[in-house]
Amino acid sequence: MYKSWMRLSALIQKETAQLLRDRRTLLYIIGLPLMELFLFAYAVSLTVYHLPTAVADQSQDMQSRDFIQALVNSQYFDFTLAVQDESQIRLAMDAGQVKAGIVIPPDFSTRLDNGDARVLILLDGSDSFSVQSGYSAANLVTQSYGLQLATQKVERINGGTTLVAQATSMPITNSFRVLYNPDFRDLWFVLPAIIGMILQTSAVAQAALVVVREREVGTIEQILATPTRPLELLFGKMIPLIVLCYFVMGLILAIGVFWFGVAFKGSLELYLLLTLAFVMSSLGLGFLISTVAKTQRQAQQISTVVMLFSMLLTGLVYPRNVMPVIPQLIGSMLPLTYFIRISRGIIMKGVGVKILWSDILALVVYSLAVMIVAALNFKKRLD
Repeated sequence: MYKSWMRLSALIQKETAQLLRDRRTLLYIIGLPLMELFLFAYAVSLTVYHLPTAVADQSQDMQSRDFIQALVNSQYFDFTLAVQDESQIRLAMDAGQVKAGIVIPPDFSTRLDNGDARVLILLDGSDSFSVQSGYSAANLVTQSYGLQLATQKVERINGGTTLVAQATSMPITNSFRVLYNPDFRDLWFVLPAIIGMILQTSAVAQAALVVVREREVGTIEQILATPTRPLELLFGKMIPLIVLCYFVMGLILAIGVFWFGVAFKGSLELYLLLTLAFVMSSLGLGFLISTVAKTQRQAQQISTVVMLFSMLLTGLVYPRNVMPVIPQLIGSMLPLTYFIRISRGIIMKGVGVKILWSDILALVVYSLAVMIVAALNFKKRLD
């Protein structure tokens, strides 16, 4: 028994010393949970405040302005755009300028006095948490505002002696319309982003191992004996992975549309073309990781960190507009951030290049920049 304990103790000491010597792995084991803790504490929120809101105030009187101010005071809505009608709200929502819209009819004041005023609230169904927060907040604000008006009306009529409960109904109600996802199906919101997440994870993970694997196996010397240039080598390894990513994307998209009934409203040709830019940017990021990492283990660890940031900071699930500045900047360094907006814009909204041009430009620039940096870094490592 004593000898067994001595052998076990020696093994424990050996493994402990080896773990302490491997500073990168130790930093990864300790740092990753801390990173997750701080990201969930400071960057991730399920409640969305300060929704960018377009307002079509067709009444233009004191009571309509009071109602708008009540919505703004709730901290859930920010009055960012004044428009004329519902169609202009839809255009602003297509362009991603606003997440909510309010239409106040011309006879709002008259109907409010009669006790049957209605306000139309439009919500962007491509953002699940914005819909939930906007719906709940609008109802609470309307009920509070309506109760205040009902109380004032009862006090004027009965000199304040009648109970508020005698007011049989609220003088104002909301009518909600969820655009792009009228039935509020979670899969319609998730599928466009999941396609991008799976593509980026696959592309980065595979590309990150390409150069490192060649170096560890020893076949990199055989490739260097040929007149192949670094950029040609990267493209040679990239093309088969692009074909594989397209196959995965087509499979997921087909299942989502034909099996689960997700509506594809935009141009399929445009979507396929922009997917190429996204896959190339993801592969370029993976190749860059591959030129930095010294072993396959390090490449896998860096890829895991990239996946964590992608899940939390790109708008995959959690809205980016409520995140602090630093998490937003980190998310902006990942191609998935731009592709999620492109994917949801084409699949759910049916918009085109005119609306998505900024994200398209960001993806193209990102692809070129990361490929050039990866090629230069690869050449430097070879030298």
